[in-house]
Amino acid sequence: MHLSSKKLNIVVLFFLFSLNVLSQEYKRIISLAPSLTQSLYHLNSHDKLVGCTSYCEIARDDNKEIIASAIKVNLEALLKLNPDLVIATTITNPETIEYIQKFGIKTEIFSSPKSFSEICEQFNRIGKLIGKEDLALTITEKTGKTVDSLKNSIKLKTHPKVFFQIGANPIFTVLPNTFMDDYISFIGGTNIASDLNKGTITREFVITQNPDIIIITTMGITGDEEKQIWESYSSLNATKNKQIIVVDSNIACTPNPISFAETLKSIVHSIK
Repeated sequence: MHLSSKKLNIVVLFFLFSLNVLSQEYKRIISLAPSLTQSLYHLNSHDKLVGCTSYCEIARDDNKEIIASAIKVNLEALLKLNPDLVIATTITNPETIEYIQKFGIKTEIFSSPKSFSEICEQFNRIGKLIGKEDLALTITEKTGKTVDSLKNSIKLKTHPKVFFQIGANPIFTVLPNTFMDDYISFIGGTNIASDLNKGTITREFVITQNPDIIIITTMGITGDEEKQIWESYSSLNATKNKQIIVVDSNIACTPNPISFAETLKSIVHSIK
């Protein structure tokens, strides 16, 4: 079958267009989530970052322009930066994303990962998107081996009950089917919230469940305050065994492979 000259030209043009899209190099990136900003830094692409949120602490010393809070975006400031790529999570209002796309700006949305495996998949996706696929694959492979090594180093005789606190007033716990639940399962623990579908719980619930290990994110100074409160309950197994652990919320709650491995290492080394 022979293509006509006109059809052949169309095929060639489509191929060239596709090649151009695939090889496009983004030079002005805006990140609307701390985890995505961290990923850009880990992928040595922070020089392309022109704007981020007020919660992107890793970019704080680089004088990157702040154009958003955790959920609200200053669209005028964003457009002035003339980005060619905006990366965001599903926390960003869909109407905001639609508005950005109307200006022909490439946007990529990342859902909240439900596991360490999904964290790695998303990290590789970012790497491919910005032309750092090989580096991303190298990092995920290395951190994957680190995580496996940490999991294998746990020699617990039982499956301890674990309470992982990520909020106070009200108390908020890590739920199943989230990447932070992997911290618990990877140390061979059982999440006391495994049967819940809402993260808000009471102190009485925790006391009734009597966890063997309590892990608390820092949440500023609140983490240390919560640690002291739980230590005042002398009947708790976690208190009796001195297994109340505080981890850095800026690392533990950030879904990228390096942060996950670092947090898991901190937890594993704290378990007695």
